[in-house]
Amino acid sequence: MPPGRWIAPLVLLPLSVGCARALPDPRKAAQDYADALAKGDAEAIHAMMSERSRRELHVEDVRKLVDDAREELVAQAKAASDPASRVEARAQVRYADGEEASLDLEEGVFKVSSADGLPALARTPEQALAQLRRVLARRSYPGLIRVLSPSTRTAIESDLRSLVEGLTHPEGLEIDVQGESASVRTEGGHVVKLKREQGVWYVEDFD
Repeated sequence: MPPGRWIAPLVLLPLSVGCARALPDPRKAAQDYADALAKGDAEAIHAMMSERSRRELHVEDVRKLVDDAREELVAQAKAASDPASRVEARAQVRYADGEEASLDLEEGVFKVSSADGLPALARTPEQALAQLRRVLARRSYPGLIRVLSPSTRTAIESDLRSLVEGLTHPEGLEIDVQGESASVRTEGGHVVKLKREQGVWYVEDFD
């Protein structure tokens, strides 16, 4: 991976979300970053990094990366500090139970972009998998439907709608009972299998 790909994402701007505290200007951080790159000031760049990034890259590592790709990094920093550039900020909140909420900064205010119970907008495959894990852990059918692709969602909902319609009058269906098991085929072509355990009938499978 080119050195420029390492440094630029590591310079993170800490954002304060509070009623009485104004958000720091991200453009100032971008300008400070550009100035530090222009001077080759590895110490200043290292100080702007998040705590996690500083653990992964020491000052000497940053100095080597800057020396190896100064021209590319300066170009990136100038583009970031350009008045015509658009600033986007995002915050992620992780709750004690593992749930997460994502917030986007709009006109100086953080607004919820996705959270438990709200439409999720996964921007990476990893985020989509994490959302799938959470909805499955909650046994949330609405949540599961939201994380599926539009085509898969439409197919499943159409299939379930057909099953619901086929079971509108269960007393009129021809049920094949074999001891403790039973099966029935609906008008829509769905097959429902049932099983009796301790005198109670349960749905075992359906397609």
